[in-house]
Amino acid sequence: MSSQLAVVTVTYSPGDHLSEFIESLATATTEKPQVILADNGSTDGAPEAAAAAFDHVRLLRTGANIGYGGAINRAVAEVDTSIEYVIVANPDVRWSPGSVDELLAAARRWPRAGSLGPMVREPDGSVYPSAREVPDILGGAGHAILGTVWPRNPWTLRYRQEDEARTERPVGWLSGSCLLLRRTAFDSVDGFDSRYFMYMEDVDLGDRLTKAGWHNIYVPTAEVTHTKGHAAGRNPELMLPAHHQSAYRFQADRHPRWWHAPLRLALKAGLTARSKVAVRSALAERDDAQTKGTTHDGR
Repeated sequence: MSSQLAVVTVTYSPGDHLSEFIESLATATTEKPQVILADNGSTDGAPEAAAAAFDHVRLLRTGANIGYGGAINRAVAEVDTSIEYVIVANPDVRWSPGSVDELLAAARRWPRAGSLGPMVREPDGSVYPSAREVPDILGGAGHAILGTVWPRNPWTLRYRQEDEARTERPVGWLSGSCLLLRRTAFDSVDGFDSRYFMYMEDVDLGDRLTKAGWHNIYVPTAEVTHTKGHAAGRNPELMLPAHHQSAYRFQADRHPRWWHAPLRLALKAGLTARSKVAVRSALAERDDAQTKGTTHDGR
């Protein structure tokens, strides 16, 4: 086993994605890291099968669905403190050859890097905007309200940073779908905030790392492919409200004073209304897709 690197992922019935995650990792680095599966209650048998098939894979049952950040914290606590770097990644990530070694090399170039993230590609090969600005209250509201109806609005453009050059650079935060974390930095901010059940925990982590004097470094020479939302897409009625609740928590934490109360109230009301609309839309799209699928299969 490597003394430099460990890999942690959270599983929740990950299906066939998990074996591809583990197998492609072998070509991503010359290190031989232990892989810890923090399982939040899978029922598909995939984590058990992976732990049985690969001797460097360990299954860690969290005992319940404790959320993404909480499960990561639980698994990182199991990593030997002598290990300098911990990769945190979703189990539906496929690693490009050499991608982890590219991240490790960048970490050596940036000694104050607390987190480093690769270029994240969609399954169709397009680039996902994984390196973003930390949203303030105005920018976050503008993006939330206008992002779907006016994708090129100035708040969304500034937040998503899609027009920025794909160069190695410090950014506000990096997608939690794949992160290389310097263990000392992660521990210095007490890891992920487990109050975030799902979503925004990566934004919060990046913001807190920056405030603690660390950098979040985007490393586009490292590439991964992420099949987004395999778990979230199955349960939009649960995941979308969780997303909006996390967005509220992020801004409420940063506007805690008594005179911020009207702002928090307005934010909560707006996000609650937006969540309801988003859930209805997602359920309608899912039902429509299922209906089309049934019709197609019946032909």
